[in-house]
Amino acid sequence: MSGKLKVMSTLAVELALKQAILPAWEEAGNLVEVDWNPTGVLIERVRNGERADILIAIDSPIMSLAGEGILLRDTVRPIARASFGLAAKAGSSRPDISTPERFKAALLSARSVAYSLTGASGLHFQEVLDQLGIAEVVKKRAVTIDAGFTAEKVVSDEAELAVQQISELMSVDGVDVIGPFPAPFQKSTNFSAAVFSGAKNPKLAVAFIDHLTDAAAMKAYERSGLKARLLAAA
Repeated sequence: MSGKLKVMSTLAVELALKQAILPAWEEAGNLVEVDWNPTGVLIERVRNGERADILIAIDSPIMSLAGEGILLRDTVRPIARASFGLAAKAGSSRPDISTPERFKAALLSARSVAYSLTGASGLHFQEVLDQLGIAEVVKKRAVTIDAGFTAEKVVSDEAELAVQQISELMSVDGVDVIGPFPAPFQKSTNFSAAVFSGAKNPKLAVAFIDHLTDAAAMKAYERSGLKARLLAAA
């Protein structure tokens, strides 16, 4: 079975797919075109009528779209779980963020913090800032992006720290991941994949979903800062 697929995918799994999962798929003679964007951007585009063969996104909108018949419910498969973290430029000093108090101090002392306005990490980070009572201070010197990798702003020296899913931070060369958000500010995000009901080659699309959830893919997720999700544990 061979052909070309169009995939709309969240940025959180980009590193794992690019490093191992997509090359293995293409070695079998298949072609795949991937549109990388935050889940919020992808879902908005789907709501506006855009379609592909496969969608990889956060569980909640995946299940909503499946319930509406836009995605095929019986093809929905859990693939990975992500957590939020901070990154700094490679080789720079790395603040201690192991406790809520130290996490707060690091954010307050940073020259600027980069975060996404549309990604799950950025939306959660803004809630965290409110909980910590430092939203006004941090936002005044924040560097925000609409989509993409926040760590690129650290590499370019536009920001001192970057907030995003740890797997997304790891996708950018030239940064060091400082660590995950401390409890109680950590929040896991679950991602699944599903086939669009109007997929041009549904059999090939289902085969790709199988490829996204095989043993090799699970190892690729783990190597890229994600937690692999087995179907039975979803």
